[in-house]
Amino acid sequence: MKTLLLSTLKLSLFAIAKIPLIFFLGPKIIKLNDETCEAVIPLTYRSRNHLHSQYFGALAVGADLCIGLIATHHIKKSHKKISLVFKDFTADFKKLAKADVHFHCLEGGKIETLVDKVIATGTRQNATIRGFATTPKVSGDEIIMNFSLTLSLK
Repeated sequence: MKTLLLSTLKLSLFAIAKIPLIFFLGPKIIKLNDETCEAVIPLTYRSRNHLHSQYFGALAVGADLCIGLIATHHIKKSHKKISLVFKDFTADFKKLAKADVHFHCLEGGKIETLVDKVIATGTRQNATIRGFATTPKVSGDEIIMNFSLTLSLK
C-alpha cells in the first residue's frame, strides 16, 4: 500500500513538472508490477463531458498513462537511458464511462521484451500494446473501452 501511495506521489510530481494535464485529472495508481498496471482517473468536474460521462480526452490520458507507467517501470529496472514515445493510438468505446475509470494493461512481459530488444540492438523498436478500461462502481468487470498504443522506445 505504501509503495502505491509513493508511486502515485511520484506520478503527481512528474505530472506537475512535465505534463500538467495528467496532474489536473488526479489519477491514482492501483497496481503496478512487472506484468500489469492498473490506474484510475476519477469522474469529476475536471474529467467529465456534457453527458456527465468521462470526456474522451480524459480517457485518452488514462490509456496513455496506464501503458506509459508499466513501460517506465521496465525502463527504470533496466538502468539504461531509454526514451519513450507513443506512435499511435486507437480506441474502441463500448459504453459511456459514468463513474471512475480503471485502466488496465496486462502486457508487461511484451514491454519488457521490447526494452531488452532496444538494449540489445541500440535502435528504435516499436510494439503495439493493448489495454482496456472498466468502471467497477457501475458495471463491474465489464469492459467499456479497448485501446492500443504503439510504444516506440530508443
